[in-house]
Amino acid sequence: MPEATTKPLPINPLGGETYRLTLPSTASAAKVARDFVTSLLVISRHPGLVDDARICVTEVVTNTHRHTCTPLIRVHVAANRKRVTVAVADDGPAAPTLPSALRAGPQQECGRVLFLVESLALAWGANTVGDLHPGRKVVWFTLGRPDRNDGRT
Repeated sequence: MPEATTKPLPINPLGGETYRLTLPSTASAAKVARDFVTSLLVISRHPGLVDDARICVTEVVTNTHRHTCTPLIRVHVAANRKRVTVAVADDGPAAPTLPSALRAGPQQECGRVLFLVESLALAWGANTVGDLHPGRKVVWFTLGRPDRNDGRT
Protein backbone atom coordinates (compact mmCIF):
# COMPACT_ATOMS: atom_id res chain seq x y z
CA MET A 1 0.00 0.00 0.00
CA PRO A 2 1.34 3.47 -0.83
CA GLU A 3 2.56 5.68 1.93
CA ALA A 4 0.32 8.63 2.79
CA THR A 5 1.80 11.40 4.84
CA THR A 6 1.15 14.93 5.96
CA LYS A 7 4.83 15.75 6.39
CA PRO A 8 5.95 18.64 4.17
CA LEU A 9 7.18 17.87 0.70
CA PRO A 10 10.67 19.24 0.03
CA ILE A 11 10.97 21.64 -2.91
CA ASN A 12 12.75 19.02 -5.03
CA PRO A 13 12.51 15.67 -3.25
CA LEU A 14 14.09 13.67 -6.05
CA GLY A 15 16.93 15.78 -7.31
CA GLY A 16 16.96 15.90 -11.09
CA GLU A 17 14.93 18.42 -13.04
CA THR A 18 12.03 20.54 -11.83
CA TYR A 19 9.23 22.23 -13.73
CA ARG A 20 6.43 24.57 -12.70
CA LEU A 21 3.13 25.60 -14.21
CA THR A 22 0.72 28.17 -12.80
CA LEU A 23 -2.72 28.27 -14.33
CA PRO A 24 -6.08 29.83 -13.57
CA SER A 25 -8.57 27.68 -11.71
CA THR A 26 -10.93 27.02 -14.61
CA ALA A 27 -12.71 23.97 -15.99
CA SER A 28 -9.88 23.51 -18.51
CA ALA A 29 -7.14 23.52 -15.85
CA ALA A 30 -7.08 19.72 -15.59
CA LYS A 31 -6.50 19.29 -19.33
CA VAL A 32 -3.74 21.89 -19.41
CA ALA A 33 -2.01 20.31 -16.38
CA ARG A 34 -2.44 16.80 -17.82
CA ASP A 35 -0.90 17.84 -21.15
CA PHE A 36 1.96 19.62 -19.34
CA VAL A 37 2.81 16.57 -17.20
CA THR A 38 2.46 14.20 -20.17
CA SER A 39 4.93 16.26 -22.21
CA LEU A 40 7.42 16.34 -19.36
CA LEU A 41 7.22 12.58 -18.84
CA VAL A 42 7.81 11.85 -22.51
CA ILE A 43 10.74 14.28 -22.66
CA SER A 44 12.26 12.98 -19.41
CA ARG A 45 12.08 9.38 -20.66
CA HIS A 46 9.24 8.20 -18.40
CA PRO A 47 6.70 7.07 -21.02
CA GLY A 48 5.66 4.13 -18.83
CA LEU A 49 4.36 6.54 -16.20
CA VAL A 50 2.22 8.64 -18.56
CA ASP A 51 -1.11 6.83 -18.08
CA ASP A 52 -0.95 6.80 -14.27
CA ALA A 53 0.29 10.41 -14.18
CA ARG A 54 -2.51 11.58 -16.48
CA ILE A 55 -5.12 10.00 -14.21
CA CYS A 56 -3.59 11.32 -10.98
CA VAL A 57 -2.94 14.88 -12.13
CA THR A 58 -6.39 15.13 -13.70
CA GLU A 59 -8.07 13.99 -10.49
CA VAL A 60 -6.04 16.22 -8.17
CA VAL A 61 -6.34 19.37 -10.33
CA THR A 62 -10.06 18.79 -10.93
CA ASN A 63 -10.58 18.32 -7.19
CA THR A 64 -8.68 21.55 -6.50
CA HIS A 65 -10.76 23.47 -9.04
CA ARG A 66 -14.08 22.10 -7.77
CA HIS A 67 -13.52 22.23 -4.03
CA THR A 68 -11.44 25.34 -3.37
CA CYS A 69 -11.91 29.03 -4.04
CA THR A 70 -8.37 29.44 -5.31
CA PRO A 71 -7.82 31.75 -8.29
CA LEU A 72 -4.62 29.91 -9.28
CA ILE A 73 -3.51 26.29 -9.35
CA ARG A 74 0.21 25.58 -9.22
CA VAL A 75 1.66 22.34 -10.60
CA HIS A 76 5.22 21.45 -9.63
CA VAL A 77 6.95 18.43 -11.19
CA ALA A 78 10.29 16.95 -10.09
CA ALA A 79 11.74 14.11 -12.16
CA ASN A 80 14.85 12.00 -11.89
CA ARG A 81 15.83 8.75 -13.60
CA LYS A 82 13.57 6.55 -11.47
CA ARG A 83 10.69 8.64 -10.17
CA VAL A 84 8.47 11.62 -10.75
CA THR A 85 6.75 13.66 -8.06
CA VAL A 86 3.86 15.95 -8.95
CA ALA A 87 2.59 18.50 -6.43
CA VAL A 88 -0.60 20.52 -6.92
CA ALA A 89 -0.99 23.61 -4.74
CA ASP A 90 -3.92 25.95 -4.23
CA ASP A 91 -4.41 29.25 -2.43
CA GLY A 92 -7.71 28.23 -0.89
CA PRO A 93 -8.62 28.91 2.71
CA ALA A 94 -7.20 26.41 5.14
CA ALA A 95 -9.41 23.35 5.45
CA PRO A 96 -10.20 22.03 8.93
CA THR A 97 -8.56 18.78 7.87
CA LEU A 98 -6.23 17.87 5.06
CA PRO A 99 -7.53 15.66 2.25
CA SER A 100 -7.48 11.91 2.81
CA ALA A 101 -8.25 8.83 0.75
CA LEU A 102 -11.89 8.04 1.42
CA ARG A 103 -13.28 4.62 0.70
CA ALA A 104 -16.26 5.43 -1.50
CA GLY A 105 -19.00 2.87 -1.99
CA PRO A 106 -19.80 1.49 -5.45
CA GLN A 107 -22.78 3.85 -5.90
CA GLN A 108 -20.99 7.02 -4.75
CA GLU A 109 -19.84 9.45 -7.40
CA CYS A 110 -17.56 11.45 -5.08
CA GLY A 111 -14.79 10.52 -2.68
CA ARG A 112 -12.65 8.44 -5.02
CA VAL A 113 -10.00 10.96 -6.04
CA LEU A 114 -7.33 10.29 -3.45
CA PHE A 115 -8.21 6.60 -3.23
CA LEU A 116 -7.40 6.43 -6.94
CA VAL A 117 -4.15 8.38 -6.43
CA GLU A 118 -3.27 6.11 -3.51
CA SER A 119 -3.78 3.00 -5.64
CA LEU A 120 -1.50 4.23 -8.46
CA ALA A 121 1.26 6.08 -6.60
CA LEU A 122 4.29 4.83 -4.71
CA ALA A 123 3.64 7.55 -2.13
CA TRP A 124 1.35 10.53 -1.76
CA GLY A 125 0.50 13.14 0.81
CA ALA A 126 -1.24 16.39 1.61
CA ASN A 127 0.00 19.28 3.68
CA THR A 128 -0.15 23.03 4.12
CA VAL A 129 2.72 25.05 2.71
CA GLY A 130 3.59 26.86 5.91
CA ASP A 131 4.04 30.31 7.38
CA LEU A 132 4.82 32.09 4.11
CA HIS A 133 1.50 31.07 2.54
CA PRO A 134 -1.01 30.28 5.29
CA GLY A 135 -3.93 28.35 3.90
CA ARG A 136 -2.18 27.09 0.79
CA LYS A 137 -2.58 23.35 0.53
CA VAL A 138 -0.51 20.90 -1.48
CA VAL A 139 -1.47 17.42 -2.61
CA TRP A 140 1.44 15.46 -4.07
CA PHE A 141 2.13 12.00 -5.43
CA THR A 142 5.19 10.07 -6.55
CA LEU A 143 5.19 7.62 -9.44
CA GLY A 144 7.99 5.37 -10.58
CA ARG A 145 9.86 2.21 -9.90
CA PRO A 146 9.79 1.08 -6.28
CA ASP A 147 13.02 0.56 -4.39
CA ARG A 148 14.12 -3.06 -4.40
CA ASN A 149 14.16 -3.21 -0.61
CA ASP A 150 10.78 -1.64 0.16
CA GLY A 151 8.70 -4.78 -0.50
CA ARG A 152 6.57 -3.38 -3.34
CA THR A 153 6.37 -5.03 -6.72
